[in-house]
Amino acid sequence: MNQVARRLGKTFALVLPVVLVLSGTLAVTRVPWAVSSSEAQVLTASAKKDAATPQEALRQKLLAELQQKDPGVALTDLQVAMAKQPSLARYCASIARSLGRAAVAKYDGATQRAQAWSRPVCDTAFATGVSSVG
Repeated sequence: MNQVARRLGKTFALVLPVVLVLSGTLAVTRVPWAVSSSEAQVLTASAKKDAATPQEALRQKLLAELQQKDPGVALTDLQVAMAKQPSLARYCASIARSLGRAAVAKYDGATQRAQAWSRPVCDTAFATGVSSVG
């Protein structure tokens, strides 16, 4: 009988912590404030949709600046941004072309007036953007 009690005690000593850990884990996952994995995936996906890429954020900032001020200011800021963030250099030509097209739109299709702001930022991408509209 003494051996049976000892064996039973050892079994409880090994099984009880496992049961307590598992029941505690299950209890935590069932509290109302716990987010299920499907809800977390939805939240993550919507956060990714709303967050603009760095190059798109820069493009939008510069396009707004072009509208508020002039293309020269936007091109200068593009050049500064490229110096500060070299990782965006591969998007420079695309952004400069967008600025060129926006400059033509700002001056109601006057490509010569828009072209007057051209400078060698990202080679000739701004000029290419201006000429692609007309």
